[in-house]
Amino acid sequence: MPTSRRPSTARPGATPPPSPGRGDADGPVSVEGAAGGPGAPVAADDATAAVPPPPSGVPSPAQESASCVVGRIPVVDLAPVVDGGRWPARAVVGEAVPVTATVFREGHDAVAAEVVLLRPDGSEATRARMTCTNPGLDAWRADVVPDAVGGWTFRVEAWSDPFGSWEHAAGVKVTTPGLPPEDVELALADGALVLQRAAAVPGRSPADVAHLEAGASGLRDTGRPHRARFAAGTSREVLDALERLPLRELVTATPDARLVVQRPLALFGSWYELFPRSEGAYYDEAEGRWVSGTLRTAAERLPALAEQGWDVVYLTPIHPIGTTFRKGRNNSLDPTPEDPGSPYAIGAPEGGHDAVHPDLGTFEDFDAFVARARGEGLEVALDLALQCSPDHPWVAEHPEWFVQRADGSIAYAENPPKKYQDIYPLAFDTDPQGLYAEILRVVLLWVEHGVTLFRVDNPHTKPVELWEWLIAEVNREHPDVLFLAEAFTRPAMMHTLAKVGFHQSYTYFAWRNTKEELVEYGEEVSGEAAAYMRPSFWPTTHDILTPFMSQNGRPAFELRAVLAATMSPTWGVYAGYELVEDVPRPGAQEQIDNEKYQYKPRDFERAVLEGRSVGPLLARLNELRREHPALQRLRGTVFHPTDDDQVVAYSRHLPADVSPTGQEDLVLVVVCIDPQQWHQTHVHLDMGALGLADDEQVLAADGLTGGRWTWGRDVYVDLGPGRPAHVATLTRGGGAA
Repeated sequence: MPTSRRPSTARPGATPPPSPGRGDADGPVSVEGAAGGPGAPVAADDATAAVPPPPSGVPSPAQESASCVVGRIPVVDLAPVVDGGRWPARAVVGEAVPVTATVFREGHDAVAAEVVLLRPDGSEATRARMTCTNPGLDAWRADVVPDAVGGWTFRVEAWSDPFGSWEHAAGVKVTTPGLPPEDVELALADGALVLQRAAAVPGRSPADVAHLEAGASGLRDTGRPHRARFAAGTSREVLDALERLPLRELVTATPDARLVVQRPLALFGSWYELFPRSEGAYYDEAEGRWVSGTLRTAAERLPALAEQGWDVVYLTPIHPIGTTFRKGRNNSLDPTPEDPGSPYAIGAPEGGHDAVHPDLGTFEDFDAFVARARGEGLEVALDLALQCSPDHPWVAEHPEWFVQRADGSIAYAENPPKKYQDIYPLAFDTDPQGLYAEILRVVLLWVEHGVTLFRVDNPHTKPVELWEWLIAEVNREHPDVLFLAEAFTRPAMMHTLAKVGFHQSYTYFAWRNTKEELVEYGEEVSGEAAAYMRPSFWPTTHDILTPFMSQNGRPAFELRAVLAATMSPTWGVYAGYELVEDVPRPGAQEQIDNEKYQYKPRDFERAVLEGRSVGPLLARLNELRREHPALQRLRGTVFHPTDDDQVVAYSRHLPADVSPTGQEDLVLVVVCIDPQQWHQTHVHLDMGALGLADDEQVLAADGLTGGRWTWGRDVYVDLGPGRPAHVATLTRGGGAA
């Protein structure tokens, strides 16, 4: 089966062919090609015409029937399409989006296809020729790159390729000995007619018309050998002319599919979480009490975070904290007067979700924090936790927003056997109009004060429709505002939250430790789900300290940071990660002396001076992420076999034609996931997936250690505690290192 000759992107400078009509939501539409010309003689070949005559322009009964939606050239399995188009697929500005489809037709004649990408205003941005990546399965693909925020659309147009059909059939006849000369002559004459039809396609440049006419003339030159005439009809000039503007017949277009394009931070960014009250907190010996840090003292930490390469500083709730059933240290039920309480028990007489805790300062202080962050190149994310302390103003003003128990009391939060007596969950169905409007007001208030990202606490315990509505309402006027879903729950809920609008999602990464688990999960999040769900990888949080992290010390913190920073374009750490805070609270998978219930000032600078900090590694990882566009993308992660189950290898490849730098970027990451022992083994590279020949060598430059090697298909590695990974740039034409 002949296919499109070469992969191609948009045809620079070419005038596109007339845009065919498009189908409605029920299926593709078939449109006759604009190229005309005299009818070509039909040559019998395996019961299929090698050169079909040009279309008559008369629709078939099937094309006139409302019950037929397949189109003249079937185009099925279009992707990325989310739930049949119910929600748009996702991309960010500058991201190469792979568009795939299954394209085929009856018989043996050639087909071709391209992706048409349309801007938010409906104008055509590009036409990218598709390549048949698996002829046996009729799988076609092309990458398109949107360059602006907004609601884009795309479609696939497929067509009968008369030139491809002729080239294949005539090539066989010209090179097969013993065929009657008249059969070969007829095949060459057919080719001349095809090139004449191609030369007549509207919009063809005069130079290309001349090349096609020269090819037709060469095919008719009976004074030259058959092979020479065939070569004239398939010259480089002819092929290039047809690449720029092909001869398209029986054009069939899919319905337009939606693609929402967002700013790059929606896909790629590094988050750092902190509790503002701990930054600058101290124990006043004279007074015998703790003094809270403030937003002003927390702002003093921002230059160090910027120097470490973080993009987002994420603040846990900064609102007033209730006193009723306040929790003490380590979640105890007997707090002392100096215990500050959990910032997730939101609300007190001083205010609720729309107020700043008096110990932290005022809105003026918050505005100063945001301004300082922006001056350092950081954006501010705020925790959106939709629950209330018993002292929240809403409890008295809107009791209908809470669940009333049989005895008339309000139900506190429970996840049996866990009890959260200091928190009242909201009830969303008694007054949805009022409650939804209030939540929107609160979010927009913080947006007005410079918050551009929200980390949403437990969105899976609230109605999904709330988030679809809320995110759409906020993004209608503030498209740059992003929402991260902190939903560690069943896959169906996590995936649906992403589909309805969440820009990013927490994941199961923290609990994926073995090679098998990491490969399976890495392929899942970078595969079909990448069309709508953007994973955020966090090795620990203030709520999560897995046994792997608490039992394996600094080596675990180092290797998991490498995995998080290179397996996902968005990652984050919780303050204290640099200091390897790995002691768990008995009976819980979280840190002891948890910052949720007390002040926790840290001396980061001293830890660096004493060599106890992994901060330099975090800074280097963020630097590598910024240097490599391939690490800023999610789709297309390739895992490579290793001989040792304690070593994981994966690559990201960004070809030059879709790279923002215009340069190819090829990164191979190899990580030893054993925090206790060293491992020596071989990695066997999938050279085809890397775009390399089996015997090709590359120069590998390790961004972590500075090592340089010449690598081929089989790579020897020696990794372990203290040197857990290679993050290697691969450059073609590797010689002696």
